[in-house]
Amino acid sequence: MAAILHSSLPPEMARPRPLPGVAPAAADDWVRVDETYARQMARREQLLDRARADVLWMGADALDAAQEVLTEALAILPRLGFAVGPEIVRCPDGRRVTLRREDPLGTLGRLVQEDICILEKRRDEHVLTAAVLCFPASWRLADKAGRPLGAIHDPVAAYDADLARRVQRLFDGVRPGRPLWRHNRLLYADPELHQPWRSGPDDAPAAYLRSERQCILRLARTRAVVFSIHSYVVALDAAQSEDVAQDVVG
Repeated sequence: MAAILHSSLPPEMARPRPLPGVAPAAADDWVRVDETYARQMARREQLLDRARADVLWMGADALDAAQEVLTEALAILPRLGFAVGPEIVRCPDGRRVTLRREDPLGTLGRLVQEDICILEKRRDEHVLTAAVLCFPASWRLADKAGRPLGAIHDPVAAYDADLARRVQRLFDGVRPGRPLWRHNRLLYADPELHQPWRSGPDDAPAAYLRSERQCILRLARTRAVVFSIHSYVVALDAAQSEDVAQDVVG
């Protein structure tokens, strides 16, 4: 399969920030359309058609929040080149997507480049209650479904008890209409976007920089937290690889 590459990262993602590295985002800037839209969406359609159980999961009580995030996204899409009708959405690449409100994340996964994770407060922690995750970066949705934030981040070396408390406070404090965003920087030998585990040998030289723009927003009605992930992949040349390797953050 041909690599889906960006020519460059957005300027605000050019350098890393210390963990958790969050900053305010505009109310409607958790969905973006970039130059790879058509190619990324073709890959997402393929995954949803052929491997839906691997890339989409929804807990029994998450439908209400999933329908709310679909409604919020639909309000943004006309400004991004979509034509939104009562039953059909015409996308910037010419596809026509049927609105299936009984399948909100399946519908959203065919409309936007972002992966969407829904987290809801259960006692003291937010728990992953639903997600459409077509482009995982070395993690499997099946391993994280229904788990709280702390357990989700168990494999992340930098995610210690102090950072876990800070992230939970961040999720508790985010307010409707005032999303936050952060980004990471990851080195890969393979540009494939769907990587629930890294492909190729562990010692393969890095050839690509993968960076995820991650937004955190609060839904006004259900109070669920949405974590959206927009994935960028750019090719590295030999001169860049050593410099970028020093800037990698999770």
